[in-house]
Amino acid sequence: MIIGVPKEIKNHEYRVGLTPTAVKELISHQHSILIETEAGMGVGFSDMDYISAGAEIVDNAQTVFDKAELIIKVKEPQPNECKMLRSGQTLFTYLHLAPDLTQTDLLVKSGSTCIAYETVTDNYHTLPLLAPMSEVAGRMAVQAGAHYLEKAQGGNGTLLAGVPGVTPGNVLIIGGGVVGTNAAKMAMGMGANVTILDRSLPRLRELDDLFFGRLNTVYSTSDAIESYSKEADLVIGAVLIPGAAAPKLLTRENIANMKKGAVVVDVAIDQGGCFETSKATTHQDPVYVVDEVVHYCVANMPGGVARTSTIALTNATLPFVLSLANQGTKAALLADLHLLNGLNVHKGVVTYKAVVDALADKLPLNYMKPKQALELN
Repeated sequence: MIIGVPKEIKNHEYRVGLTPTAVKELISHQHSILIETEAGMGVGFSDMDYISAGAEIVDNAQTVFDKAELIIKVKEPQPNECKMLRSGQTLFTYLHLAPDLTQTDLLVKSGSTCIAYETVTDNYHTLPLLAPMSEVAGRMAVQAGAHYLEKAQGGNGTLLAGVPGVTPGNVLIIGGGVVGTNAAKMAMGMGANVTILDRSLPRLRELDDLFFGRLNTVYSTSDAIESYSKEADLVIGAVLIPGAAAPKLLTRENIANMKKGAVVVDVAIDQGGCFETSKATTHQDPVYVVDEVVHYCVANMPGGVARTSTIALTNATLPFVLSLANQGTKAALLADLHLLNGLNVHKGVVTYKAVVDALADKLPLNYMKPKQALELN
């Protein structure tokens, strides 16, 4: 199979879909790899590194899209990339379609097969291709929050760790999944006073055991969010409903009642955000202020530590890329229910129900179950 990797073009996105090591593995399975020139430069992989691994370097994205049967990316395709996709071609990347009307419409019109990293599942009831970036984002959320709490950055001047004689800062994490757990590790490692909210009592028990009772675990209700956000110096939104738009849990009123100069980090912004005041930002212009509360809502947070993120992501995606390339898209999807769960769009129909539900009032979409859609001519 001919596999293509275009250079990422989203603002300050330096990650790349395949590392040279992954390219070498795919070449050993008799596949051809096209890499757009300088696609890996942002993470320290030169064109020569890819050539040495066996890839062919091409001058532009159009050539990649014209020749490749399988396109491997990191971030969702931008509008001009969507227009380069065609029927019979497979796209494998993060999509986050639920809050993205334009992308969904363009992918449907392309007729291509689009598999989303974030909805692929595994035997452990987790999301294996989302997990590594969630780990990165959770850890970065505390790092970013601590930075923007500095007075010169618009924050209230709180050091999360405190010092002897001064109490540490208060961190509230909404959501106890992969993002929330990793955020808690970082915040507690800094010495902050950390509270995590979740609606799953079994998960709260797991977190209590994991952190030996040093983490404050609270059942999530609107009253709990209101109460704990008032005292928080940093609030991290770590809520996920796979493939669906994130619920708005921190209201505008909650924001208005927070400490002046507090910071909120919305890690769910790729799925529309879990704060009512959230809007997507970039690494170039990462923050804005609402009611004197600093908002950090960068939609590709792991892109800020692109080398670590690229290697971690490729470690997770490579087995699935090999399946798609070795078996062909349709056969690979039908042979693996977990990969099939990643199918979001195929030949003009949407195959992920949560996307249709999220966009129903904005865009008329045809929904079809994945296996049924794969039988379309």
